[in-house]
Amino acid sequence: MIIDCHGHYTTSPRQHEAWRGEQIEAHKAGKPPPPRPTISDDEIRESIANGQLKVQRERGTDLTIFSPRAAGMGHHLGDATTSEAWASACNELIHRVCSLFPKNFIGVAMLPQRARVSPKNCVPEIDRCVNQYGFVGVNLNPDPSGGHWQDPPLGDRYWYPVYEKMVEYDIPAMIHVSASCNPTHHTTGAHYLNGDTAGFNQLMNSSVFKDFPAIKFIIPHGGGAVPYHWGRYRGLAQDAKLGLLSDLMLKNVFFDTCVYHLPGQELLARVIPVDNILFASEMIGAVRGIDPETGHHYDDTKRYIDQLPLSAGDKAKIFEGNARRVYGRLSRTIEKQSAR
Repeated sequence: MIIDCHGHYTTSPRQHEAWRGEQIEAHKAGKPPPPRPTISDDEIRESIANGQLKVQRERGTDLTIFSPRAAGMGHHLGDATTSEAWASACNELIHRVCSLFPKNFIGVAMLPQRARVSPKNCVPEIDRCVNQYGFVGVNLNPDPSGGHWQDPPLGDRYWYPVYEKMVEYDIPAMIHVSASCNPTHHTTGAHYLNGDTAGFNQLMNSSVFKDFPAIKFIIPHGGGAVPYHWGRYRGLAQDAKLGLLSDLMLKNVFFDTCVYHLPGQELLARVIPVDNILFASEMIGAVRGIDPETGHHYDDTKRYIDQLPLSAGDKAKIFEGNARRVYGRLSRTIEKQSAR
């Protein structure tokens, strides 16, 4: 099985995104939010069959670990109540996708975060998504302010209510920012990669892994700048007397393969141990075009993994085994959904 650990519902029915716009406008005007739109199963089927499912089949992948559109989380918009309603609507839609296509998609939750609002408010949504929907992970935004970084770093006890739930349910968090409202940080070209890099560095300089030895985080987009600057982080850890970076981080931190050229994948595989790499493409997502140098889509990352000078066993870890290990609930969820 080839498991893509990083997929977003970027093709959701237009009335879903339209409702979000109406919700935010109502909040600005001090009015009650409009009722959620009616979205039929057929509309969901069409959005998936002509989108992610079509691309899955074309590229030879089997299963996508699926979550709401990352840039659409918009934690900097509205207030905590707005975020709670939006997260609920988005996660419900993901659950419906997984129910309609149980062999192809398994859910991960977005959280109802808001800058300067305690992450305790995320706990009910985590409970609901794991217990009612069977989700196997969460996306954790280290910067709900959308590019202004107003919350404490991920090593602060501020975040511990979420970490406690992650350990309780044996679910990992993908550290994933949302859209940037800061014009100095382009959303997908800078803010995403900044968030990946900052998240790793914040955890490195923390006691999170001492307090939660079993916790697991996935750094998306190949880890941002981290693999390229692995020597810098090794040196910083050494100077701070934190110990060896591999011992400090690699029991708990993993990297995905959303890197959109072969040299980047080669670097990732040379620097990061195979046991810490999970296959991912983020299709249909941030980069949708065709690379004129290869004639293939930039985000067709399976092609890059296929070309790496790794053994069949190591590639099997990247494509499947590591995801089953990092997402503690994944194998039983695959079995349960495949039985439908």
